Amino acid sequence: MSERELVIHSSELPPKQSGELLHFSRQQAGWEWMSFFVRRLQPGDVFRTITEAEEAAFVLLSGACLVDWGQGAQRIGKRKNVFEGFPFTVYMPAQNIVTFRAETECEIAECRAPSTAKLQPQLITPNDISSNLRGGGNVSRQIVDIMTPAFPADKLMVIEVYTPGGNWSSYPPHKHDVHNPPAEVDLDEIYYYRIRQPEGFALQHLYSGKRTGDNTVKARNGDTVLVHDGYHPVVAGPGYDVYYLNCLAGSARALSVTEDAQHTWIRSTWNETDPRLPVVRE
Repeated sequence: MSERELVIHSSELPPKQSGELLHFSRQQAGWEWMSFFVRRLQPGDVFRTITEAEEAAFVLLSGACLVDWGQGAQRIGKRKNVFEGFPFTVYMPAQNIVTFRAETECEIAECRAPSTAKLQPQLITPNDISSNLRGGGNVSRQIVDIMTPAFPADKLMVIEVYTPGGNWSSYPPHKHDVHNPPAEVDLDEIYYYRIRQPEGFALQHLYSGKRTGDNTVKARNGDTVLVHDGYHPVVAGPGYDVYYLNCLAGSARALSVTEDAQHTWIRSTWNETDPRLPVVRE
């Protein structure tokens, strides 16, 4: 696959303008499971959507708004951007309607997957999620679990990851492209990037996949990298703190992976966690 097929760039909207920053369906992505959208709302704007034969996770990237799925409006949102706190997320199962009314400028990421499961809408607050530090040395990063396999959804899993400048994440490299439970399951994965410094970047190395081949791509603020298969480690450019939102869906709701055995030895060198972590706190 070419870089053009692996990386989707956000649109540039003028300041104070509403609109879609990113939009791709699963058909446009060339895979089975996920569609993904990012939109900006200005104060007073209303966004209303119907899930129909899909489930959806709405992650509030920034701002504050009122959300209502038929049980009364609730005020959500605290962080000014993804580097200033934990998220609010709204999970909507199939055949539901949800409305967002912006109180401040808001940016909302929406991920959808096909579903007919009869489940319940749920608001996930910063108090409901867990955060942990993973790795060591220059492979230290912060994981924020939003919708884990234990969360009552049908297909979707959602995670935020913070990687300090110069560090690696999704490392040792792992893959999830074969349905062989419990050892590994076949998952498509979205990496939606935000960089704390506007000139910053991350590099993501995708290799050993039947479709992906061997590619190293540059991700800038607002870019999305599509992981169809193969290993896919990430390194943050030195001096540039990197956030990515991971959305996953596939053959099972499990985070079962196979690591690249050539690189697992690195764990024996991990003595201390990078003191720059955690990047975000509640």
